[in-house]
Amino acid sequence: MIGGGIAGTAAALGLHKAGYGVTVYEAHPDTAEDIGAFLTLASNGMRALAQLDATDAVTAVGFPLTSLRLLDHEGTELTHAPLGEVAEPGLRYRCLRRGELNAALQGEAARRGIRVRHGARLVAVTDGPHGVTARFADGSTAHAALLIGADGLNSTVRRLLTPGARPLYAGQRIFYGYTGTAPGADGTGVITFVRGGGTTFGYAVSPAGQTYWFARVSTEPLPAGGSARRAPWREDLLPLLRKDCPPAADIVAASQGPVMVTNATEMPLAAVWHRGRTLLIGDAAHAASPATGQGASMALEDAVVLAKALRDLPGAPAAFAAYERHRRPRVEHNISVSGGISRGGRNASRPGPVVARPAEPDEALLRQLAWDSPLSAPPPEEP
Repeated sequence: MIGGGIAGTAAALGLHKAGYGVTVYEAHPDTAEDIGAFLTLASNGMRALAQLDATDAVTAVGFPLTSLRLLDHEGTELTHAPLGEVAEPGLRYRCLRRGELNAALQGEAARRGIRVRHGARLVAVTDGPHGVTARFADGSTAHAALLIGADGLNSTVRRLLTPGARPLYAGQRIFYGYTGTAPGADGTGVITFVRGGGTTFGYAVSPAGQTYWFARVSTEPLPAGGSARRAPWREDLLPLLRKDCPPAADIVAASQGPVMVTNATEMPLAAVWHRGRTLLIGDAAHAASPATGQGASMALEDAVVLAKALRDLPGAPAAFAAYERHRRPRVEHNISVSGGISRGGRNASRPGPVVARPAEPDEALLRQLAWDSPLSAPPPEEP
């Protein structure tokens, strides 16, 4: 497993549960607790975690979200509705820092005896008749039956597998930050979206009183490098937010520490996911703009479906084909919807919709994720 982030570590848990021996190789030197901003796990992501027997590890960090509130640019409440599967505590949306989720999953992997090797930066892959060999920057190698590329948006595995495939700018910069105490930021368990004149702003308050916030701004992409942390980003953002009523500008003005900014990006549809003994999962395969908030949850779904495919179908070609058949329509729909929201915001007077998530789970998804339900093979090709 190349990549010890959300997709890679979760997939390792799934493969271990399915009876496979797996080792995770992570380029970062530790669990990366301080890397990245925060995210939300939706009910579908929490359901996938439950199938991996990892609910307790993740609910030990972060905090639940039970309702979504939408305000217009004048501060008028447009809607306030339940979010996800509120009736089931283990399936409630969860807000947490990305590093917290990484650390929780890696801790669970270690508890189960799964080896996670840090500081292992992949440089080459050789796919042969008897297995696949990975070579790392320190000169070490690893040989296995399969190689799973779960190394994120800037995937080395993807670059080696399909050099021309790369993520594209989806039309927005995303700002993230944290505020200790801010005027108007109350309602623990609620995530609030403010549909402003030129931005979409969102925030949630932790039980400890810290406000987690983000802003989506339609503009040109960041220069090469794609993301940065520096205090002046706050000053770039505040004039845009002050065009609207509080609380967005007040929350950002009171923020603590550096503000993180990153490009919203997405993978092109129909990108190649597998070749020979190598398969891409998570953002390496199907990164989407964060507008729908589904990136981490889709990665957790990947982990369950991949483990079931390798458990239930004979050989890698059949398993990879079944995995792709079950996953591609769903993740590419998410890429299209999320990208449409991001690009729809390029008109400053129409920053794009905020999508409320349905409370009822999709029956096909339930069957796809249910660990005790066999995963079907794809139908034979037409002659």
